[in-house]
Amino acid sequence: MTGPTTGQTPAPEPAPSAGPVPSADPNPSGGPVPDAGENRRQVLYWRLLARLFDSEEQAGLEAASLAVVEDIGLPPALLDPDASVDSVVQRHPELADAFDGLMTPEPEEDGSRDRAAEVRRAALASKVLLNVFATRPGAVTAGQLAQWQADAGWLERALGCRPGELRGGRGSTGGGGRPGAGVSPTGTGFGGPTPDLTRLVPPIGPDLNDIEAGLVRRMRLREVLADPRLAARLTPSMSLIEQLLRDKDNLSGVALANAKSLIRRYVDEVGAVLRTQVEKATVGELDRSVPPKRVYRNLDIDRTIWKNLTNWDPQEERLYVDRLYYRHTSRKTTPQRLIVVVDQSGSMVDSMVNCTILASIFAGLPKVDVHLIAYDTQALDLTPWAHDPFETLLRTKLGGGTDGTVAMALAQPKIAEPRNTVVVWISDFYEWRHTELFESMAAVHRSGAKFIPVGSVTSAGRGSVNPWFREKFKDLGTPVISGHIKKLVHELKTFLT
Repeated sequence: MTGPTTGQTPAPEPAPSAGPVPSADPNPSGGPVPDAGENRRQVLYWRLLARLFDSEEQAGLEAASLAVVEDIGLPPALLDPDASVDSVVQRHPELADAFDGLMTPEPEEDGSRDRAAEVRRAALASKVLLNVFATRPGAVTAGQLAQWQADAGWLERALGCRPGELRGGRGSTGGGGRPGAGVSPTGTGFGGPTPDLTRLVPPIGPDLNDIEAGLVRRMRLREVLADPRLAARLTPSMSLIEQLLRDKDNLSGVALANAKSLIRRYVDEVGAVLRTQVEKATVGELDRSVPPKRVYRNLDIDRTIWKNLTNWDPQEERLYVDRLYYRHTSRKTTPQRLIVVVDQSGSMVDSMVNCTILASIFAGLPKVDVHLIAYDTQALDLTPWAHDPFETLLRTKLGGGTDGTVAMALAQPKIAEPRNTVVVWISDFYEWRHTELFESMAAVHRSGAKFIPVGSVTSAGRGSVNPWFREKFKDLGTPVISGHIKKLVHELKTFLT
């Protein structure tokens, strides 16, 4: 054996590989002896950690885990790294409901612990976590990507969310081959509102998106798209849509048609979710100069009773109504102008897709005049296609640097009536002509228009905003909105109603 190079610290001897779990004294230190349930759970979690950090299987841990799984009546397929959660559930349908809310905290009753249930949960949770986070190197097929997406949906279900909710906020109709299974009437999770996971796990949505993006990059996407059978197995996601938008100019024929179909499917899915958040928005203030229409649906019962209380007959215990009162429903017809400016550089693809879809939804509201501008080092007026996010996205070209001054040159002439105009500017604000751009933004704000700077409009992702701009906008009184797209929807509805 060759000795270490001079000046280097000798490497420590490698730890011996894990052998079979000994049946001798499990606690040689002399402390409290853990029960059998705790030992079994530790075996499963040690196998989980070993598999996460090293793809080579440890024979001892595998044998011990198999013994535990069989002893508690679970199928050995849970330990098969090639078996998807879908395939396990198809062969053992009684396990389907066991994954829903599997990794959410459960209150203890009378301080007691169900050790057998904990071992069962450990086995099921290990399966989901390994399938999602222990991805293998090498090329990825369309089937493998679809399998990972399905397994990620099972992980989201285990965390009490809907499949797709942590990765992209779409919240698909179900997961694991059971459309609509487990979705609560609120549409926010399984059995109720989406739980607060901040104390249980870190925000893993961005990490899931990163894993998915890595799998998509390792695919031979052009070959997959050229085969309708393989393309049909793809599930549209933000990572996949980003790759399609970047590569669309290199596609033709069947591959281009399949790419457009995937983009259209994703746009429709996200649009359906956003439309439910916007559809209740009404435009304009009530116009009280127009008499209310005297129909039953406009009858103001509370006001009618209040105004006629003087006609109450205590002897007959009856209220005599002399006059009916109706609600005003007519609204002022002053049009509102919405100007959306989106940074289309590569780092803003999620915001680009979401805001393009959002602009099209607001374009469908009465009396809302929507204008859409995309920019990197050049600006493109996409207003003629603002009502159709699919056509808009096909006309974007992701990548390049950023120069917001060229976009401002297109946006400023569109501000005809500042008091009735809102300008939404979506970017990370890493600009090379930052002083000039900020001064023009401040001028728009001072003109009376509502200026809304947005740092990220993602469903579940990280956002980075230039600290210089963040402080400047805060001093201006227009703080940057960052985070969930619902925040932007709320701001726009407040302005437009």
